[in-house]
Amino acid sequence: MKPVFLIGYMGCGKTTLGEPLAKKLGWRFIDLDLYIEEKVGMTAKEVFMTYGEAHFRELEREALKEVSADGDDSIVACGGGTPLQDGNMELMNHIGFTVWLRTSVERITSRLVLPEQRSKRPLLNNMSDEQIMESVARGLEIRSPFYEKAQLQFDSTYLESEEEIEATVQRLAFLLMHNS
Repeated sequence: MKPVFLIGYMGCGKTTLGEPLAKKLGWRFIDLDLYIEEKVGMTAKEVFMTYGEAHFRELEREALKEVSADGDDSIVACGGGTPLQDGNMELMNHIGFTVWLRTSVERITSRLVLPEQRSKRPLLNNMSDEQIMESVARGLEIRSPFYEKAQLQFDSTYLESEEEIEATVQRLAFLLMHNS
């Protein structure tokens, strides 16, 4: 089966949902940012700081092509900005199946304000909860036209407990088996 690309804003559940989904299907899970980090031996943040965003986006596109080439039976969690780069959505839609994980600004914000999320996302450290919510709302407004090109839109609201994650994985696995 062709690869499944999970797209959406940070905090929408790409990794939270992607890892158990891949396990349930017996597929491989690939976090695109981690794939890039392992390949270049630097964190995404270090690549941005050292070489700039344009270079990171080049690495991201190259990584997308690589994981797509041998990505059958793979769940790929893309970075929130991956679909915005020229041609990336078209590439993912052509060689795989894209799923936009959608949830509300409020739900995304409630996840991003958690201490473990703030520590993983340095840009959030100096923002108030209200500033994070405003940033998420602006970001979604800009990115939604790109995300809307996904072949499936899926509600990722309920991922706050193991039971919710399991139920959501079940629903998405069913949809994938009948739509992709």
